[in-house]
Amino acid sequence: MADELNLSNLTPAQARRDRKRVGRGQGSGKGRYSGRGIKGQKARSGSKKMRAGFEGGQMPLYMRLPKLRGNTSKDAMPVGPHRTFTQGVNVSQLEERFDAGAEVTPEALKAAGLIKKLSVDVKILGNGDLTKKLTVTAHRFSASAREKIEAAGGSVTQLRDDEAAEARKTKRRKRPKAKTTDTVAAVETEAAAEAPAEAEAPESED
Repeated sequence: MADELNLSNLTPAQARRDRKRVGRGQGSGKGRYSGRGIKGQKARSGSKKMRAGFEGGQMPLYMRLPKLRGNTSKDAMPVGPHRTFTQGVNVSQLEERFDAGAEVTPEALKAAGLIKKLSVDVKILGNGDLTKKLTVTAHRFSASAREKIEAAGGSVTQLRDDEAAEARKTKRRKRPKAKTTDTVAAVETEAAAEAPAEAEAPESED
């Protein structure tokens, strides 16, 4: 029979570990510098209280990023650290969450829990099947999503104009055309024709 539980045979459920005692001489293994090394900020008191993102006084990463070059407008291509994103919603999700004849807008998508916020563009994607007639309004549509919505009898309203956005992206400053050999010859001929012809004076006989 097991011994009756009493104060003499109580043991902790988990083995205890002694606290690390530093600065108690060389023989302890944690003497002299007490495990902190020689000098430096991390050897001082309060060094563990530095705020998140602190890099010792140099310009931190979150302040360096906005200064990097690149296209930073909302309609720019995703270049460097400044990227434009869209929230994707598949037509299969519209099939599950909305009834036939419903009007689907970004606000309705947020209320249905399909998107997180209205400040980011919504793009309807074509994964899955759609059998319900829906009136869908979003910022962008994939080609397959547009086909499936219209095939089910629904309609599509796009909030962003792709052609205008592409025109802004592809717009370049016009450079003057380089002069070709034919152009240079034509200019020289025209200049020669405009210049007055110098008549040669006859030599006088003395």
